[in-house]
Amino acid sequence: MNNMKALVPILALLALYAIGQSRLMGSSQIEKYNIAWDSPSKDSLGSMPLGNGDIGLNVWVEESGDLLCYLSKTDSWGDNARLLKVGKVRVKLSPSLPRGGSEFSQVLDLKTGTIKVRYGDDKGTATIRIWVDANHPVIQMDVESEYPLEANASIELWRTERHPIASISHGDVMFNKQKENGLQQPVIIEPDVVLENLSDRIGWYHHNSKSVGPKETAIQQGLLGLPIRDPLLHRTFGAVIEANNGIRIDKSNLASPKSKSHRIRIHARTQHPSTPEAWLRDLDAQIQETNAIPLDQRRTAHEDWWAAFWDRSWIDITHSDTSMANDPLNDEAFIASRGYALQRFISACAGRGKYPIKFNGSIFNVAHEGKPEDADYRRWGPAYWWQNTRLPYISMCASGDFDHMKPLFQLYVDDLMPFLQARTERYMGHSGAFISEEIYIWGGIPMATYGWESTFNEREDKLQTLGYHKYEWVSGLELVFMMLNYYEYTQDEDFLQQKALPTAHEILIFFDEHYRDRDENGEMVMYPAQALETWWDSLNPMPELAGLYAVTDRLNSLPDNLTSETQRAFWKRLNKALPEIPLREVEGVKMLAPAERYDDKHNKESPELYAVFPFRLFGVGKPNIEYGREAMKHQWTPAVGGWSQEDIFYAYLGDAAEAKRAIVARSKGFNAESRFPAFWGPNFDWLPDQDHGGVLMKAIQSLILQVDGTDIYLLPAWPKDWNASFKLNAPYATTVQARIVDGEIYDLEIHPKERAKDLVIVSE
Repeated sequence: MNNMKALVPILALLALYAIGQSRLMGSSQIEKYNIAWDSPSKDSLGSMPLGNGDIGLNVWVEESGDLLCYLSKTDSWGDNARLLKVGKVRVKLSPSLPRGGSEFSQVLDLKTGTIKVRYGDDKGTATIRIWVDANHPVIQMDVESEYPLEANASIELWRTERHPIASISHGDVMFNKQKENGLQQPVIIEPDVVLENLSDRIGWYHHNSKSVGPKETAIQQGLLGLPIRDPLLHRTFGAVIEANNGIRIDKSNLASPKSKSHRIRIHARTQHPSTPEAWLRDLDAQIQETNAIPLDQRRTAHEDWWAAFWDRSWIDITHSDTSMANDPLNDEAFIASRGYALQRFISACAGRGKYPIKFNGSIFNVAHEGKPEDADYRRWGPAYWWQNTRLPYISMCASGDFDHMKPLFQLYVDDLMPFLQARTERYMGHSGAFISEEIYIWGGIPMATYGWESTFNEREDKLQTLGYHKYEWVSGLELVFMMLNYYEYTQDEDFLQQKALPTAHEILIFFDEHYRDRDENGEMVMYPAQALETWWDSLNPMPELAGLYAVTDRLNSLPDNLTSETQRAFWKRLNKALPEIPLREVEGVKMLAPAERYDDKHNKESPELYAVFPFRLFGVGKPNIEYGREAMKHQWTPAVGGWSQEDIFYAYLGDAAEAKRAIVARSKGFNAESRFPAFWGPNFDWLPDQDHGGVLMKAIQSLILQVDGTDIYLLPAWPKDWNASFKLNAPYATTVQARIVDGEIYDLEIHPKERAKDLVIVSE
C-alpha cells in the first residue's frame, strides 16, 4: 500500500493481547505530572495557572512570603474590546513567612485542581490551599497553621485612573499602522472602581460606561442595520473578597484575625448589560447561594469533578529504557507526556466559560517582554483569529472534553451566524455565510484589517484591504468539519439537526453561489482566492477545495433518516462540481500543491497539507499517501512550534520518527522566563501560546489513534522506543484504552465491544 505500514484488522489479532486486569493511569496517577517548586518566585512569570473553566488565577508567592494572584475571567471584556484581567489580590500572613532558614513548597495538584503553598520553620508549618470551585463562581483560600497567624487580603489594582493605552497591538480596535502616530485616535483605559460601602467585605468592579468597537466597525465596514449587538456597553465585572470573621480595615484591605485556621473567599461575577448597582445586588445573591453550601460538600464535589475529568481520558508516555525514569529532565517521553497533561489542564481551566479560549494567552497572560505595565496586553489583540482559535479545540473530541467545545460553537454559530449571513448578502449580493479569519465578538473585524483608506460606502470592493486573509474562507469549512466531528463522537442528533446541518448549509451555499463560474468540464472555478495567508493569488486553493470535498463527503455519508433528499441532492451536486485536488511535480515526482495555480507568497504556512490535516483526504489508510509525504519533503518553509502543524502532518502521514522529533522539540518549547513548563511561547502569538499546546495535544493523540469514518487506526505513527498507557475517544460514543509496551498492545478495552470490528492496528 504505497510503502506504508501494513494495516492489520483487529479481529485477527485480539487473541495476541491480554485483556484483563487493567494497569492504566486515570486520575490515580496524574500526580506524576504535578508541578512542585521549593522556592518563591520573583514575579508573575513565576506563576502557576488554576481555574474552573471560567474563572482563572495566576498564582505565585513573592520572596516576602506574600501570595499573589491575577484574577481573570473568560467574559471580562473591557470597553476597548480587550479581554481584561479582573484584578489582582495579595494575601499576607502575619508574622510574615517564610523567614530565614524556613522551608517552602508550592505544588500544583492536578488531580484535585488545587495549589498548596507550605511554609515551615522551627515554630511549625503553615499552609495555604487555593482552589477555584469547579461548580461555583468562587475562589477558595484555606489557611491552616500550627500556631496562630493573621491573614490579610488586599486588592491591588493597576487600572486606577483614565490614561492612554500603553501598549497596542494589531488586533486592538483602533490600531492603525498606516499613520505616523500609530493611532486613529487615542485609546483610553478606564479605571476600576473600589467599592466603598461594604461592612465586612472588600471588592471592586469595572463598568463599561462606553463602548469602542461595535459602532466604529459598523460605520467603517457597512454593518449598520445588520443583526449586530454591542456586547461591551454596560458590561460589568469584578469581585468581592470575604473571610470568616473578616474585619474590613479600609476599602482595599480585609483582615482575618489571629487563628490557626482562615477561610478566604473571592466571589467573581460578570453581568451584561448591567449597572454597578444591579451587578452588586446580583453578586450578593450569588454569594449567599454559594455560602449556603457547606464547605466540605463543595470541596468534595470539586474534587469529584476533577477526578472524573482525568478519568475520562489520558495519555501517559514512558521511555522503553526504564533508566530514563531516573532522569526526568532529559527523559523526552516524560517531557512530552507532561506537556500533554499540563496543556489539557490549562484548557480545562479556561474552557467552560461564555467565550472561546483566547489563543494568545488564554486567561493566563501576564505582564512580560518589555510590557511590565500592562498585564492585559496580548499580541494580536482581542479578535479571534480562526486559524489560531481552532487549535486548542482540535484535540477535544479524542480527549472526551466535549463540554469545553461548546463556547466555540456558541460564538460562531449561535451568536454570529445571523450576522454572518446578513453581511454576506450585503457584501457579496448572494446567500450563505463566510467567516472572516479575524472576528470580534460582535462580528466586525479589526479596523486596520478592513483598511483606513475608505469606508464601506466609499469603496467598490467591499472586502477588507489587508491581503493576508482577504479571500481566505476555509474558516467556515473547518468549523463545519469540527461540528461533524462533535456529532460523530457524541451521537448528539439534536446538535446535528439544530446546529451542524444549518451551519453546513450556510457555508456550502456561500461557496456554491460565490464561485458560480464553471470551466469547460463543468467544474467550479475558485477565483479570486488565496491559499491561507501564504499564497495571495491562487486558483482553486487546497484548503477550501479539500474542505469542500471532506465536508460534502461526510454529509453524504450521514444516515438517510437524518437528512432530506433536497440536502443530499445539493451536497452531491456540489461535490461533483469540484475541481480535482491540485498536484505539482518536483523532478518528476507528484505531490500535493497549495493550489492549482499559486503566486505572491507572504507567509510560511503549508496550505497543501490541509488535505492531510484537518481534512484527511490523504494519510494512513488512504490511497496515494506518498503525495502527502513528498509534499512534506518539499515544503517551502518547514517549521515546528506555535501554530505550525508539522507534528500533526507527520503523524497523519505515518512518519513516527519525524513526528516524535517534532513533538519532542515542541514539548521543550516553553517560555524560558516562565517557571511553569507549559507556558509556551510567545512564538508567533503570546504567552502562554495556546496554539503551541493545542497542536502538541493533537499530535500526541495522533501517534496512538486516528479515525476515518467507522475505522479506528491504532498506533499509526508510534515511536518504537516509547511505551504508554492511554484512554481516548473515537466516533460513535466509543472509548479505546490499552497499554503499549515495546510496540505490543496489552489490556485492550473497547466500549462498546461491537466496535472492536472497526479497529485496525497499523504494524510494521
